[in-house]
Amino acid sequence: MAHIHPTAIVDPAAELAEGVTIGAYAIIQGKVEVGPDTEIGSHAVIKEYTTIGARCRIFQFAALGEIPQDLKFAGEVSRLIIGDDNTIREFATMHRGTAGGGGVTRVGNGNLFMAYSHVAHDCLIGNKVIMSNAATLAGHIIVEDRAILGGFVAVHQFSRIGRHAFIGGASAVPRDVPPYTMAVGNRAKLVGLNLVGLKRSDISDTSVQALRQAYDILFNSELNTKEAVAKVRQEVTQCVEVQHLLQFVETSERGLVPVDARENRSNRG
Repeated sequence: MAHIHPTAIVDPAAELAEGVTIGAYAIIQGKVEVGPDTEIGSHAVIKEYTTIGARCRIFQFAALGEIPQDLKFAGEVSRLIIGDDNTIREFATMHRGTAGGGGVTRVGNGNLFMAYSHVAHDCLIGNKVIMSNAATLAGHIIVEDRAILGGFVAVHQFSRIGRHAFIGGASAVPRDVPPYTMAVGNRAKLVGLNLVGLKRSDISDTSVQALRQAYDILFNSELNTKEAVAKVRQEVTQCVEVQHLLQFVETSERGLVPVDARENRSNRG
């Protein structure tokens, strides 16, 4: 059974799985679903049409499932869906989707959202992402698996953050950040591959070397994007990581953040 503090307010329409814990003065409003063994801290607020998976830890004063900060929102039913094993720290906020973005804000599994971080409407967050303190996503953003956003990072709406990307603290990100790279600054620029992150992951040395070669062709040559992609396909080992990098580059709609030639570190480390 769920363990609910006597001062918490839980709507009768809420569905709480076995082992759920709800702290003092927390509010669960409307049709909310909470998975097994999830902990909801004191004063947290979870609004209707929110689904939370198993074994999540939601700390005090977090606010989840509020209506989107979008002037086009007309009160339609939309959802916030959060997966398993997520940690959501103090004062973090996540908003429901809108009709214009598919109606769902979706968060994967095993992510860490530090204090004051914000996930806006219609964002799609992968698995094992880290959003540091006060990192902010505008609407319709895609963040792929294992990306890391430093403190006070702000990302423009409709941008994409690639798998294993690292964004330095206080950066303003107006465009897409390719997978496996690092970006920093206001406005953010590429400064090389995220070699530290790659070494910490299960990516092979062979794949890392292929990514280095691909990075240099894509971002350090004078070729245009179409020419660079073709050259990478012809000359570089087509491991899964390189294929994903090329697919990301080819499908970018906002364009990629530019390269900072002064700080480019694609082949260092």
